[in-house]
Amino acid sequence: MRVVLGFGARSTATAADVEALLPAFTGDVVLALSTVDTRAGLAEELASRHGWEVVTHPASALAAVEVPNPSPRVAAHTGTPSVAEAAALLTARAAASKPLPGRSTAPPSAGSAAPPSAGSAAPPSAGSAAPALAGSAATVPGRPDVPPHAQTLVTTTSLDGPAVLVVARRSSAVATLAVAAVAPEVTVVGIGADGLESVSPAGRAAIAEATVVFGSGRQLDLAAVTAKRVEWPSPLVPALPRLLAEHHADRVVVLASGDPTYYGIGSTLVRLLGAAHVHVVPHPSSVSLACARLGWAQDDVEVVSAVGRSVNALRRVLHNGRRVLVLSSGTATPPSVAAILAETGFGDSTVTVLESLGGPDERIHHDVTAAGPLNVVAVDCRGSGAALTPGLADDTYSSDGQLTKREIRAVTLAALGPRPGELLWDVGAGSGSIAIEWLRAHRSCRAVAVERDPVRAERVTANARTLGVPHLSTVVGAAPGALDGLAPSEAAPDAVFIGGGFTAAGVFERCWSALRPGGRLVVNAVTVASERLVAELHETHGGSLTRIAVQRAAPVGGFLAWRPMMPVTQWVVWK
Repeated sequence: MRVVLGFGARSTATAADVEALLPAFTGDVVLALSTVDTRAGLAEELASRHGWEVVTHPASALAAVEVPNPSPRVAAHTGTPSVAEAAALLTARAAASKPLPGRSTAPPSAGSAAPPSAGSAAPPSAGSAAPALAGSAATVPGRPDVPPHAQTLVTTTSLDGPAVLVVARRSSAVATLAVAAVAPEVTVVGIGADGLESVSPAGRAAIAEATVVFGSGRQLDLAAVTAKRVEWPSPLVPALPRLLAEHHADRVVVLASGDPTYYGIGSTLVRLLGAAHVHVVPHPSSVSLACARLGWAQDDVEVVSAVGRSVNALRRVLHNGRRVLVLSSGTATPPSVAAILAETGFGDSTVTVLESLGGPDERIHHDVTAAGPLNVVAVDCRGSGAALTPGLADDTYSSDGQLTKREIRAVTLAALGPRPGELLWDVGAGSGSIAIEWLRAHRSCRAVAVERDPVRAERVTANARTLGVPHLSTVVGAAPGALDGLAPSEAAPDAVFIGGGFTAAGVFERCWSALRPGGRLVVNAVTVASERLVAELHETHGGSLTRIAVQRAAPVGGFLAWRPMMPVTQWVVWK
């Protein structure tokens, strides 16, 4: 592989601190050491030990790079959410966008060294001139004690070739390291159960011209691949960056079932490489074929994928009269679908199994126990599903009493205002009702429920599964300590709800510091102590205060009377 090492470091870090994070590279070519321009001296010192080139970038350039683990703390200090990942990716992209051997190239800028041949087997020897990674790089005058090959280059180009993060982050108390690698351009070809017969001419040409083809064994056989075959490892996604980087010099084709960008590998590759470096040759998806066979309007069908996901997500979309397609993970999915329908009161629904769609052995039937491995399950729903609006009935949840009651819950969700794709931290989750109804607002919403009691945490997970949001992440532990692992491993939250443990030292400060700029924090205070703290914080941070008092009618003897619930003081503040 051809790799770039990116690092970020505190002002107190030494070259030895960064050196301690370096992984072992056996047979890999280290193209450069990269960081923010304010750490150029540290980078030069470290690079001089290895004969590496140094490439630095201003914080403004790094801030424009999307990284998988953004850190609000780093952003506050440097202007970019991650130095290590952003620097590694930006420099690797510049290296990847250089012309291949034999093609014309612009001459290197004055003072820079000539570029190396692509795919060279070893890094430059100590004392030799290192390759310039960008076509218009300016050499910064080096120190007398730093060899020329370790002088700093500040890239000024907007070159953007394909690159992937192989090591997303290694950290110590004072430094962070990331490793990016040059990757290939990729063509993704959709293929059906009939093999090459229905593949478009463009897809066939891509397969014929490829030097390496990735896919499952079944797909590689169907496509009659004669080039080098690479079967997908399991698990696939963690292995994908290194697998791509190892074939950076190849013409790579990836085979995908049906439409590659519909719950397919095509979308994963676009996230890794960027849309400019992934050419997709589509094929009718299994959803399209299933709707064609059933006569269903595709734009009026709910789709749930059980491939690499929990089939319990089906529970969220079950409503009377709705039509649902479940993308199956194998023979076990149809019986699981039938069991969920029976459990949720949708046992009268019509279930259809569609096997090997588009292939010579295509079969459509209603026997969920006799399904082949390649199937889609169609459900014509008959039953009564849970409401979509916030404020589900309290008895919907399994609870020991630690539950935000439905009226308060509805107001709280309105204050939190879930939007597609946003992340919520539900701190002191109790039964998980706030996080669960946040997730039910849109299928792309994300949430982390933090609960210190292990029994309650298990109950949160069970409630999420029952209500069709099994992707809720549950963390067992008390805040603020339990929050330390959430960022940067989890993205910065767009919203935070503090339901329990609000008065514990450091809880608000930890949540507020993690909250994304423009995000909102909601606290429901019930005790005198929590109300006092809310009042103090409101004076400092502003926001709005609302007093919520709810009374429910209940029998008193032979009559009805109003029974008041505990009043709640709700504080909503935007960062």
